[in-house]
Amino acid sequence: MHIADPDYIKTAVAFPYRGVTIQITTGTHLGVKIYTAWIDYETGSAVAVPKAYSRREAITRAKQWVQQKFSFTP
Repeated sequence: MHIADPDYIKTAVAFPYRGVTIQITTGTHLGVKIYTAWIDYETGSAVAVPKAYSRREAITRAKQWVQQKFSFTP
């Protein structure tokens, strides 16, 4: 029996934003480097941005997700 190697999260940057923590992770998809944005909040966590092609894009979209889901206005 062969057990696959687990895919460990590689955090590139994490920072607080409007009462939550945004965590940007890196990985590869079809040989291309991608970024994923996780949002950690008081009662759980969510993947806000499953795939972005730059860290800046992931951060921008994560902030928009937080503003929308938590009813913040920019």
